[in-house]
Amino acid sequence: MSQSVRSLPHRMLTWLRAGYPSGVPGHDYIALLGILHRQLTDVEVDDLAAELASICAPGAPVTEDDIRDLIGARIHEQADELATARVSAHLARGGWPLATIAAD
Repeated sequence: MSQSVRSLPHRMLTWLRAGYPSGVPGHDYIALLGILHRQLTDVEVDDLAAELASICAPGAPVTEDDIRDLIGARIHEQADELATARVSAHLARGGWPLATIAAD
């Protein structure tokens, strides 16, 4: 895997942590997944799931497969415009670019 592919999930986690310092609340999941789905390829989603799982403590209740299952189960749900705007604002405060994310 190239460094640019690895750096994108890392940058995204940095933005998520900055925008949601206490963690992403459940009511923002669908809007967040919608935003991610518009920005990421399937490979990048897998990379992000692996990165998320890697920061969990060994034996933590959340695994890479759990994250993929959550994404797969919710990716096609539609968030309302207010939720999407709220999540976009959180991400922007964390440094997320409002334009399309470039992997390089």
